[in-house]
Amino acid sequence: MSRVAPWHQANWDYRAAGNFIGGGSGTGLLLFASVAATQGAPFWVTGLMALALVAGGLGFVSLEIGRPLRSLNVFLHPRTSWMTREAIVAPLLLGTGLAAILLGSMAMLWVAALLGMLFLYCQGRILFASKGIPAWRQTGVVALIMVTGLTEGAGMLAAVLPWIAPETPLRWLLGSLFLLLLARTVVWRSYFNRLSASGAPGKTLAVFARFDKLFLMVGNGLPALLAVTLFAGGGAITSLLAGILAVAGGWALKFTLIARAAHNQGFALLKSPVRGKGQPGSGAKPGWTLPAEDSGQGRA
Repeated sequence: MSRVAPWHQANWDYRAAGNFIGGGSGTGLLLFASVAATQGAPFWVTGLMALALVAGGLGFVSLEIGRPLRSLNVFLHPRTSWMTREAIVAPLLLGTGLAAILLGSMAMLWVAALLGMLFLYCQGRILFASKGIPAWRQTGVVALIMVTGLTEGAGMLAAVLPWIAPETPLRWLLGSLFLLLLARTVVWRSYFNRLSASGAPGKTLAVFARFDKLFLMVGNGLPALLAVTLFAGGGAITSLLAGILAVAGGWALKFTLIARAAHNQGFALLKSPVRGKGQPGSGAKPGWTLPAEDSGQGRA
């Protein structure tokens, strides 16, 4: 049965996770940097940080390419491939973001921020389109990727803004961070519960089960508590710690989702075969944890 049970996919590893980590944090930071800029905060530092994260994430992807020239084929399928759409948006995002910094243009900055949201949406749809991986095709994964990216962006800005623009008000940012941490908790639990209820490879659920409590307490609960205490007069160190924890929680989530819990479909028998005359036996789906009503009903 070990030959037909789900096994961990080997095509996407830490390098693929790095693209989702850098892309999510960078686009989220770009959006919140745009909001902070409307309140007088300088955006060239945070803007460069955001573009560096997106470019760094794309750089991780380049490490996976065995034949670099063939990578240009990614641009050939805009009608069917979310990876193609991500690749098309990426240079527009980096170009407008760099132009906004060089020209000091708020309008260009907002264009880059909106392109960043489109880039982040494409990343979520890339995972959802990977139907061979039950953890990725689950309903809610797009919302999980987007909310996590926004939370990372708010956390990253909360970590650096008191140091680069101490006169800029923080209450709006801390309120946004708290609400996003709450939203990330709700979206994560909804995703995990739906995955468990619909059936998934047992090893995938085991990875998530070990990750769940630490993520909820340290990656979401603790930075949310720190964000609340900042309303009572916390300083830059508290903001830095809250931001770091929020970002680290998002990075850990995406690394777990992409590089550790990505077991494929495996194989299943709808009916067990028999020799000669007789009725076929019940189905089997080795390596899966199925809902109670589906146990013994293998689905391919």
